[in-house]
Amino acid sequence: MHIAILTFEGYNELDSLIALGVLNRVKADDWRVTLATPSPKVTSMNGVVVEQMSTLEEACAADAVVVGSGIATREVVEDPAIMDVLRGLDPSRQLVAAQCSGALVLARLGLLGSIPACTDLTTRPWVVAACVEVLDQPFHAEGNIATAGGCLASHYLAAWIIARLKGDEAARDALHYVAPVGEKEEYVERARRNIDPYLPAGVMGGGR
Repeated sequence: MHIAILTFEGYNELDSLIALGVLNRVKADDWRVTLATPSPKVTSMNGVVVEQMSTLEEACAADAVVVGSGIATREVVEDPAIMDVLRGLDPSRQLVAAQCSGALVLARLGLLGSIPACTDLTTRPWVVAACVEVLDQPFHAEGNIATAGGCLASHYLAAWIIARLKGDEAARDALHYVAPVGEKEEYVERARRNIDPYLPAGVMGGGR
């Protein structure tokens, strides 16, 4: 399985790299997590340079995609070269998740439709202007589409993807691994409270 994290120029490290770290807690021969970039290298909002691990075209064929956030998302959605490629994203055959301003990308691609979204406070008015309802909560999912709002909600997206693709135990193990010492059970349970209502029945307590 291939999980691609779309990472653009000006990306937010907390959004792309926390997701990368949590998703890579799954250790399986068929599990691959990559940063998918539009160019060989991209630089974060704080100057951290990462190299391309997969292309945007490869991301469109992945089993799951996380659309990362950053300070240049409004420029991304106005870039026809990028958006034309991303029209290959298809929630009917892959999980599609968006972190913070990544929700604006999904909105502009027409993937949200009537699905409400979570996003960060800065991006909220832009997503509303795209005729999408914005929720005052950290995580929401319907079917194969999920959104999260706030940098430190990125582990919710990662856990949702792991739960959907690898099951309850794998998601719990990943969250438990990264949680602060002395707060691990509390951390996992908080994630469960946010994710469970949006999972299919039988997955990480979903459908309760």
